[in-house]
Amino acid sequence: MLAIFKREFHGFFHGMMGYFLTAFLAAASGLYFLALNLAYGLTDFSYYTLYRTLFMLLLYIPVLTMRSLAEERRSRTDQLLLTSPVSVWEIVLGKFFSMCAVFGLVCLVDVIMILTLWGLGATTSSLIANLAGLLCYFLLGCSAIALGEFVSGLTESQIIAAVSSFSLLLLAYLMPSLRSMFYAGSAASLLVFAGLSAAAALAAGLRSRSLVLGCGIFTLLCMGLAALFLFRSAWLIEACSAVLEALCLFIPFEDFVNGSFSIPALLYYLSAIGLFLFFCGMNLEKRRWN
Repeated sequence: MLAIFKREFHGFFHGMMGYFLTAFLAAASGLYFLALNLAYGLTDFSYYTLYRTLFMLLLYIPVLTMRSLAEERRSRTDQLLLTSPVSVWEIVLGKFFSMCAVFGLVCLVDVIMILTLWGLGATTSSLIANLAGLLCYFLLGCSAIALGEFVSGLTESQIIAAVSSFSLLLLAYLMPSLRSMFYAGSAASLLVFAGLSAAAALAAGLRSRSLVLGCGIFTLLCMGLAALFLFRSAWLIEACSAVLEALCLFIPFEDFVNGSFSIPALLYYLSAIGLFLFFCGMNLEKRRWN
């Protein structure tokens, strides 16, 4: 895993990509830091800098992750990796940690900004709150990186990987607004779960290469949804709200922005990282045996 980590990390800085991405995100944070924290004497770095630059991650993460596995598939070097004496998880984790290290360089720049505020008179409690916010920001970025790596492993086109990752992150970014659209009643919740059922049936059908199995799963799921819609519509609405809340990748960061150290938020991001890396590993494992 260490060899893969070094190879990937050095690969980002052999060309201009690593320097460009680091400068891009660091410059965005620096502009907000200068315009708000320093110009107005505001000590809340988490809100006035990190929170206001979250949308930059929608561009930064897809570009950072798009080549992680897609480029391996395009150049056929993935066959060498999959037949080498390293496990699938060493490949997945080596690439993941290398991208997290690149993202961590930007977070180190943010640490310098936080320490600058402390040196200019910010309180110790403000320093701790800002560092806690940065920790959550880093875990949020790592969650998005894990998602991007998984998406990159599904295609051999870097452009498709970048666009797909951007679309999924944008959907997660807009999910708090989209959730309000589904509070109207059980009909909207039924549509949401019908779409999820179709996606699950399609995935099962493609994995098993059986159209009959896919159609059967979709039929059974639709029958269950219809029963809930007719007899327990309140359960359907509550379940829909819970699912949409789980898809709000950026929402837990708001707890830290509001000055509340939230253990559930950290666990949420760690769980998201584990889930997406698990999907990525399973996808690679399937390709290794095929």
